[in-house]
Amino acid sequence: MPVFYAPDIEPTNKEYILSEEESGHACRVLRLTERDHIELLNGRGTRFLCRIVEPHAKKCKVAVEQVFLDEHPTPTIHIAIAPTKNMDRMEWFAEKATEIGVTHITLIECRNSERKQVKTERLEKVLISAMKQSNRSLLPILQPLISFKEFVQQQKGGYIAHCHIGEKPFLYKAITIDGPVLIGPEGDFTADEIELALENNYLPVHLGSNRLRTETAGLYACMQMAMRANLEIK
Repeated sequence: MPVFYAPDIEPTNKEYILSEEESGHACRVLRLTERDHIELLNGRGTRFLCRIVEPHAKKCKVAVEQVFLDEHPTPTIHIAIAPTKNMDRMEWFAEKATEIGVTHITLIECRNSERKQVKTERLEKVLISAMKQSNRSLLPILQPLISFKEFVQQQKGGYIAHCHIGEKPFLYKAITIDGPVLIGPEGDFTADEIELALENNYLPVHLGSNRLRTETAGLYACMQMAMRANLEIK
């Protein structure tokens, strides 16, 4: 069944008009017509079974027939990551992390960051598309670029994955809290950044013996957090 994004629909709605973009996709691209059924996701944990009553390429109207609230608990999976110079790699990370189950993505600016500015509009579209494709009812929260120092001082407690020498537990075995996982740029975190994170209750961890690119490390951390959370739910 085709899936569409409707961020402002509520469980009390009996009818709803799709956005111009989603209307065009439904009626012009997919050629859906009256009485066809579609599913709407509001990105906040609710899905809606709807029937098209007025097909229109700019304002497609649907009737809400059933409302479903997702009953499964959603574990917090927060990845705070330094954006890469090539944004295609960040978009790949955002797409795959959404499919796995990430709930929060924060972009952090580090000393060795290759990118100091990020327009989040494109990443938001990637998250929405991945949410629909994976049939998730919850849209990950994307936080705009924030300095590393400001973030760790605001969000105290979590994990910092770095490549500096020292004894560090494997992330999967270290997870005990819902705190964010910090993933640095290609040049890694500086010693000062690591010290600042430790001062704010971050636990140093490692992601294995292989050297990973930033987006791969972020996805690997997301996968480990998701696996641990799913085991705890069971």
